[in-house]
This record gives sequence, C-alpha cells and structure tokens, in this order.
Amino acid sequence: MEIHEILESVKTGKTSVNHAKKLLSLYSIEEVEGFVKIDINRRKRRGIPEVVFAETKELSEIKKIIKKTLEKTNSMIISRIKKEDYPKITTYAKKLKVKIKTGKNSSSLLLFKKPIKSQGGKVGIITAGTSDIGVAEESKLMCEAMNCKCITRYDVGVAGIQRIFPVLKEMIKEDVDCIIVVAGMEGALATLVSTLVDIPIIGVPTSIGYGYGEKGIASLASMLQSCSLGLSVVNIDNGIAAGGIAANIANRAIKKNNSN
Repeated sequence: MEIHEILESVKTGKTSVNHAKKLLSLYSIEEVEGFVKIDINRRKRRGIPEVVFAETKELSEIKKIIKKTLEKTNSMIISRIKKEDYPKITTYAKKLKVKIKTGKNSSSLLLFKKPIKSQGGKVGIITAGTSDIGVAEESKLMCEAMNCKCITRYDVGVAGIQRIFPVLKEMIKEDVDCIIVVAGMEGALATLVSTLVDIPIIGVPTSIGYGYGEKGIASLASMLQSCSLGLSVVNIDNGIAAGGIAANIANRAIKKNNSN
C-alpha cells in the first residue's frame, strides 16, 4: 500500500492504528548526505539491527553513518573494520558517549546507547579451532544485538573429536535454540554436530586453510555437501549472517514458548 492509501484506510476504519504504524515503518529510510540510505526501522520490521560493512568505506563516511544511525536507533553493528580505522572508530564512538562491545580477534563492533537486555532466546556458538574465533565473535555480537544470550565454546574441532561431546551435552542442558558451528580447513565439525543433536545448526565456513581448497573453499563445499539434515550454511566468513539467522530462530522459539 502507498502512504496515502494507508492513511485513507485508517480514516475509514479499515486499518487499525497499530497496523498502519507497522505498514508505515516500511517507508522509514534515512539518507546521509546523498551517499547512503540507512534502514533505521529494520529492527522493528525484521528484528535485525542496522549493520554497516566498513571494509570498503572511508572513515569519514563511517563516522557520518554512525552519528545518523544512533540518532534514530539504539544500536548498530560496524563489521569488517579496517585495521587502521578500528581505534579511530572506537575513539569517535566514545566522543558520542556511545557504549562499545568488542569481540575477541574480531574487526567488528557493537555500538549502543542503552543497555541491550538478554531477554531473547539462547544461541550456542562453537568453533573448530582458535583461528575461527574472530568469525564466531562476529556472530556473537550480532546475536547479542538481537537480545540473545550466547554460550560460546571454542577450539573443539575434529582434530580432537573427544572435545566436542561434553560441549554438546552442555548446550543441550542449557536448552539452546540454535547452534552456530564455525570451522575452516575441511569444515567437518558442522556435519558432526548436526548428526548428534536435534537443534537447528548453522555452519559458517571460514577462510582458514591452504593449498587445494584454500581460503574456505573446501570448508564451504564440505558443509554444502553434508549428508546430515538439519544443517544450513552461510557464506565463507559470514558470521554476521549466521548470527542474524540464529537469533531470529532463537527469538522466534522463545516468543512461541511465552505465548503458550
């Protein structure tokens, strides 16, 4: 519906005010100096905060986007920040009196004004090796931005397969709604986990690896070719996407449980 149609529908009583508000949220796009359009109502519409891909943006552009976005919303994620820009962005955020949450070995940041409550679902996050932690922490930041509680256990890959069993027992005991499995090299951990639990699994192949199938190609192919049902896969190193999907699953599950 166009805006005038929504307003006419409210006027004639065909549409409630709350439903009209939801429809109008689709039109809320904020433009910054003609070079970017910010979807400031994405959280209201989809439950997902604004995410800024910083790797290909100039520092001056990122600062303008941060300022405008946080004028309109409570939180946002800046992903894949260039090494030289990272300290400058954290300093700028502090000047704006914005709170910052970082991830271990991660080049992404969660910026927020008011505390984000962990009132959503639970997400488990597992890595095969220590080299995969940065991508996993990116997923964690995304899940936490979407109000989820995260339970993380790292370096439990198939090179020492006995390490995964107590971790999965813990995840089941904690009643997590979804598990993110981050793995490079041959990416076998995602399939293994998927065969052992009745929980939705999201596989994240990482670019850790060398030689034939380097840069995450082998890991991605392995996960996509998995015989285990219940495993979905995102792109190489895409922790943000995995976090968004996992948090949506977890929040949907808790919403359904609370309504029963």
